[in-house]
Amino acid sequence: MNQQPQLMKHTIKELEDIASQVRRDIVRMVHGCQSGHPGGSLGCADFFTALYFEVMNHSTDFTMDGKGEDLFFLSNGHISPVFYSVLARSGYFDVSELATFRKLNSRLQGHPTTHEGLPGIRIASGSLGQGMSVAIGAALAKKLNKDHSVVYSLHGDGELQEGQNWEAIMYAPFNKVDNLISSVDYNGQQIDGPTEKVLSLENLQAKFEAFGWHVINSDGNDMDSIVKALHYAKSLLGKGKPILNLMSTQMGAGVDFMMGSHKWHGVAPNDEQLALALAQLPSTLKDY
Repeated sequence: MNQQPQLMKHTIKELEDIASQVRRDIVRMVHGCQSGHPGGSLGCADFFTALYFEVMNHSTDFTMDGKGEDLFFLSNGHISPVFYSVLARSGYFDVSELATFRKLNSRLQGHPTTHEGLPGIRIASGSLGQGMSVAIGAALAKKLNKDHSVVYSLHGDGELQEGQNWEAIMYAPFNKVDNLISSVDYNGQQIDGPTEKVLSLENLQAKFEAFGWHVINSDGNDMDSIVKALHYAKSLLGKGKPILNLMSTQMGAGVDFMMGSHKWHGVAPNDEQLALALAQLPSTLKDY
């Protein structure tokens, strides 16, 4: 991967420390309400940290229009714990609110919604397969408004079994939506088992390339790799093609007994499991 050196806002070690705290938040949030999706959230902690703390041009003075700033859309909304943690840790709302996750009258619903007015949330994403369409629409609006900001989106690999994705994936290159960087959380797991056994995705890179996307690969659980990949993706914008970051991750990354298993897709840790998980995750920004 050839690219120019980037002026970093944070060191890789600083970003890794933030990601460790985000992982602590995730397991504590899901444990606190005994509900939620820790596996995919843990697997994407490095990506979210890199995006919000290093790569994306965004403002915590949140407006739904997002004029003059980069936008992010989470399609696989069940990994809301990692999204909420990173939003809070980067200043969108008070970190103490993470303690209300999935509880009565909380703004932090199990899947992100917009009617509670939680800063940072632009779409409801409980139903899978819709985020690509929304991201493309936002990217086209940016073009119409002569806004040169970037639109980012994240998708699960199992989510790509939904047909609407492929209509959107076909649409974007044909219409030269070249201000869009989409990432796929390629962990090979979904709620019912490995994607290869549920419904194989075969060669995702070849599929996206056949539809006209520029595809790059990254290790989504290596901070240096994901930072470099996202910066490289930005260097490819404006050349007539949308960018796909095919991001290899491990479900449950950072907690050894959760890693690589679909069984932790949507199961909360008990008290003993929480203690084991937290012992592996240094507290770097103080727990909420």
